[in-house]
Amino acid sequence: MRSHDPPPLLWHRSLPRTRDKITPSDVGLECEAQAARVWRSPQALSRKRVFPSSPAIRYRHIYECRSFSIGIFCIPASSIIPLHNHPGMTVLSKVLYGTVHVKSYDWIDKAEPLNLLKLRPARVVRDGEMSAPCGAMVLHPEEGGNLHAFKAITPCAILDILTPPYSSEGGRHCSYFRRCPKSDPSGVLLNRTKGSEFVWLEEYQPRDSFVIRRDLYTGPALKL
Repeated sequence: MRSHDPPPLLWHRSLPRTRDKITPSDVGLECEAQAARVWRSPQALSRKRVFPSSPAIRYRHIYECRSFSIGIFCIPASSIIPLHNHPGMTVLSKVLYGTVHVKSYDWIDKAEPLNLLKLRPARVVRDGEMSAPCGAMVLHPEEGGNLHAFKAITPCAILDILTPPYSSEGGRHCSYFRRCPKSDPSGVLLNRTKGSEFVWLEEYQPRDSFVIRRDLYTGPALKL
């Protein structure tokens, strides 16, 4: 679904102010959320009936226009969304249910290189678990952890609001990155990061086993 007009929002006219109030029931995920709450419990016999047996990550698209897009990633336990970027974009990410490990970075060298395949240093911004209910993460174009990766500790769902959305025409492509061992004998980067952890990243193509399938959004209908 695509429109050039301002979209009718699902929960409120101002998503940035209400993002922390969105619950699984607001987007049709209450059943999955309840199963995720007891995922580690021996009595959780019904979880296989709730979650699909396929290990594929599923994306439930809600809305997209020129200004922003809204969607939900439903991630099976132990599945990973590799480290990826959001060039020139602001991202609001909220864990709706479950527990996820988040690793995020910001580029130390802000200038975009002509050759994206070369190694670039990045500073670690976040490295830890997040469990619902919790506040939303806000990633800005150059700070806040614009590059991030998710690993599902339990089945989890993450609501993403991207502004502006990915666009091939606009030059906003999703690229994937991985860590590479590299030393910094001069100590220049260590001084620039003020002692914080930094790594070297390079662009790469994830394995064919990494799949994100389009899924049907079953939450409240948009009234256009």
